[in-house]
Amino acid sequence: MDANGGMNPWLIAVLLNAGLGLVGWKLVSKLLTPAGLIHAWILGVIVWGVLGWSGYSVVLFYFLAGSAVTKVGMAEKEAAGIAEKRSGARGPENVWGSAASSMLCALATLAVPIQYRPLLCLGYVSGFSTKLSDTTASEIGKAYGNRTFLITTLRPVPRGTEGAVSLEGTLAGLFASVVIALLAWAVGLISPVGVVWCVIAAFIATNLESVIGATVQSQLNWLTNEVVNGINTLIGAIAAMGLAITWTGLIGG
Repeated sequence: MDANGGMNPWLIAVLLNAGLGLVGWKLVSKLLTPAGLIHAWILGVIVWGVLGWSGYSVVLFYFLAGSAVTKVGMAEKEAAGIAEKRSGARGPENVWGSAASSMLCALATLAVPIQYRPLLCLGYVSGFSTKLSDTTASEIGKAYGNRTFLITTLRPVPRGTEGAVSLEGTLAGLFASVVIALLAWAVGLISPVGVVWCVIAAFIATNLESVIGATVQSQLNWLTNEVVNGINTLIGAIAAMGLAITWTGLIGG
């Protein structure tokens, strides 16, 4: 029990994540590797412990939606050699590449004055909004993109090329960022204008990631897809918080 007589949120987090893992084992085992499951459990415990059910709902939605969109057209993508490894099952590197920036924003809410908490919650949401936008744009583009172009030159390139973009993927990515940002607003994590900042930030970060993929990623061995994902989500979180501060002058936007 906590000081107010309620159950400790960290105990709830441990029990909830353990229970969900056991109940949904058949589904989860297809979406996460065994090591990935452990790391996802750690992430879930931290998020619930810090941000409660509202923060948890955002990361859970990201995980389910991101996993679902990765499976779209999987047979065709595997045949073309452009599918995610392990048929989309996520390992520890995928978990933290997608969630490290948001988790840091969540943890930072414990160490800052209360007036800064909305701003960090915005960064938390924007990290996941950015990653879901990027995942959706990439997977839908690979599955349904009629014409794909290298973002730096607009030269036509095959689907799955690093740095390639398509109209279908771009629109799908925008839609995904709107949906998860609206969810975050609905559960009280961000304000209505925060939804706008998340969508703009996700668009900026997703396209910058494509630029990285088209230019330096193949030249640097350490710049793996997971590292690029981490950079992508960090840009998204920082961009949303920067927009909130710059354009509204109000902490948290």
